[in-house]
Amino acid sequence: MSETVSFGYEEVAAEEKAGKVGAIFSNVARKYDIMNDAMSGGMHRVWKDTFVRRVKPQPGEQILDMAGGTGDIAFRMEARGAVVTVSDINQDMLDVGIERAMERGIDTLVWSRQNAEELAFPDRHFDAYTIAFGIRNVTHIDKALAEAHRVLKYGGRFYCLEFSTTEWPGFKEVYDAYSHKLVPKIGQMIAGDADSYRYLIESIRRFPPMPEFEGMIRAAGFKHTKVEPILGGLVAIHSGWKV
Repeated sequence: MSETVSFGYEEVAAEEKAGKVGAIFSNVARKYDIMNDAMSGGMHRVWKDTFVRRVKPQPGEQILDMAGGTGDIAFRMEARGAVVTVSDINQDMLDVGIERAMERGIDTLVWSRQNAEELAFPDRHFDAYTIAFGIRNVTHIDKALAEAHRVLKYGGRFYCLEFSTTEWPGFKEVYDAYSHKLVPKIGQMIAGDADSYRYLIESIRRFPPMPEFEGMIRAAGFKHTKVEPILGGLVAIHSGWKV
């Protein structure tokens, strides 16, 4: 029997998930940032600003922004002087990011197609590793975390921004109804693709709760781990250090 993993609410063979997720992001790449605004009411911009402030990128630091796709996090860190490598498994997402960088006159970013589970970078290469709204789409999260630990220098830091499950009574029920019923319809209207956004919502529901994911980060070897819930845990910033 082959290993199965979650693909939204479905269970699929592990070797199939990357291809299925890849197809979804290829479908939505051109409308990805517009949909982020539509789905979050623009709040994703605030979450990303907060995230980068926590990372505290410094001039000259080597930072790997994994699942960096369209460049939203990388642009913010580059503006602070960091040397950022933007990596994503999906070339269509990277192509959108490269176009956005050209439009902004940013030519200092490195763009590299990479699988988070098998990075081509050497050991102890980066000062920081960031991943925003991407780790829940990885087939084997534990392998991605192990790779993050491997490519970080000693003293390096790991930061992850990801959806979770809000613990605020009342708000949870409202958000569940909104995300399951309205987000696919918004996806159909704006991106012409309800199914991809239905998967993205389902993938959030299947992602481990905050304490469980923090445990996975510790199991990968990170120390001084921390979770910062936003909106009661609707979104969370996870962090850890390689020491």
